[in-house]
Amino acid sequence: MEHRYVQLARKALHSYLEDDSLPASSDRARPSGGIFVSLHQGDRLRGCVGTIGPGPDPLETEIAKQAVNAAVRDPRFPPLTPDEIDGLDITVYILDTPVEVHDVSELDPSRFGIVVEDDRGRRGLLLPDLPGVDTAQTQIDIARRKAGIQHPDRMSLYRFGATILH
Repeated sequence: MEHRYVQLARKALHSYLEDDSLPASSDRARPSGGIFVSLHQGDRLRGCVGTIGPGPDPLETEIAKQAVNAAVRDPRFPPLTPDEIDGLDITVYILDTPVEVHDVSELDPSRFGIVVEDDRGRRGLLLPDLPGVDTAQTQIDIARRKAGIQHPDRMSLYRFGATILH
């Protein structure tokens, strides 16, 4: 059984792709950190978008917005079509506030996501517990490549926990 926030994300995709709307929410809870939604078709990523910090909207609205963003605004993929929705595996990540770390020994890719940021404001994020990301150094290298950071000596490193919902 899908978690209710995953069901909400799926409902948001149907609503948006069918009539350009988002489901109504009576939720007033605010997220304390960022929200990411990832979409997979089997083992293949189909979209993954989110925010590092809390957005201005209530939690359920942020989840719905990020689900739609993952479906139609991830520049790596063409927009999702309505007939693809029911076959998706959807994961919702509710991020904790990132905290700066000063040594790779403070990282664990199975428990923590990371944010890398350089002195020019380039920033990359990698979510926790991703298949094939088994070491902290691999996690850092992928996040650096995503951000286009060439000089790790000019980089700050942050970690965050996340509630991962399927």
